[in-house]
Amino acid sequence: MKTLILNGSPRKNGDTVSLLKILKEGLDGEYLQIDAYYADISPCTDCRACRRLSGCAIKDGMQEVYNYIEECDNIVIASPIYFSEITGRLLDVCSRLQTYYCGRFFRGETIKLKPKKGAVILVGGGDGDPEKAEGTSRCLMRHMGCTDFHPLVLSHKTDRLPAAEDAAAADGIRSLSDYFNRV
Repeated sequence: MKTLILNGSPRKNGDTVSLLKILKEGLDGEYLQIDAYYADISPCTDCRACRRLSGCAIKDGMQEVYNYIEECDNIVIASPIYFSEITGRLLDVCSRLQTYYCGRFFRGETIKLKPKKGAVILVGGGDGDPEKAEGTSRCLMRHMGCTDFHPLVLSHKTDRLPAAEDAAAADGIRSLSDYFNRV
């Protein structure tokens, strides 16, 4: 089993990463984690090459992600909540999924990605609403072939309680590991 983890946190030891650590400890198989803030992946420049041709004109670290999307069984989008949305840098990386959209709607292709399980992990404090971030994440995962989703895993009081100490979030992560491990 293969799992793609798209991590939107800029903090290498922050709340999002603490939950991803629990997830990775419980996952069977292999995983590829893309840390959006440190990946060699440029945002989409709307060059429109993918309206005519499969793939992306920008050659960078996203090529590995495209290959892994085709092979993987599970996808996780994990992010802090910034103004009720996933982080901007994660949105930059995910903007490169435009090639799948263009394949369907401009090139008229049937994008053949095997069905996958998907999950969203969000962390935050303050008054950011997780619904928009979850909706964006699920939309992105549908373009990558996710057809079945685990319930949202949320640690939404990190201004008062670190995610690593949030028992409900840890339980949600363990449930997510079990969900992904079931064939």
